[in-house]
Amino acid sequence: MRAWLLAILMLPALPAIAQEAAPAPAPRLTDAECQVWARELSFAQSVADHDTAAFAEHLHPQAAFNSGAPQPLRGREAVVAAWADIVAGKGLKLSWYPNRVTIGGPDDVAWSSGPALFEDLTPGAKERFSVGTFHSVWHRDADGVWRVLFDNGAGRRPADEAAVQAFHAGRQAACPQA
Repeated sequence: MRAWLLAILMLPALPAIAQEAAPAPAPRLTDAECQVWARELSFAQSVADHDTAAFAEHLHPQAAFNSGAPQPLRGREAVVAAWADIVAGKGLKLSWYPNRVTIGGPDDVAWSSGPALFEDLTPGAKERFSVGTFHSVWHRDADGVWRVLFDNGAGRRPADEAAVQAFHAGRQAACPQA
């Protein structure tokens, strides 16, 4: 594996902490980065729509989820199986969107990051909402389609109504072009 890609994957969750400390300036993305931005939104929409086939289509065949864990999920089929209840909307509603996308080095690898909102759908849940950050590495396959190769979440913590509203208010459907 490329050394620079390993370096990206080994980054700690510090960017999530820094994002909370002070608002970062709005990114200005290239056309290729905006393709990844749109693909990330489409990936999140596949979960919102409970569309398992669309969810799977966003995954690289050798995807690794929970990539920061000692035992990540490996392979598209394993990720789809592990995420089946989330995609179906059973017990947990998961929403996310990008606020950063970067392509560096070869133009077939991209990194995306942003906030994630978890809603516990269990009746009477003690902590109904929590927020965190996701980090994904995308690969543009030979067919030209961007697919998630690595994915990991970080910093999940309880969220109050103000944090939930801030999450929803922060979503940008249009990519912030350069």
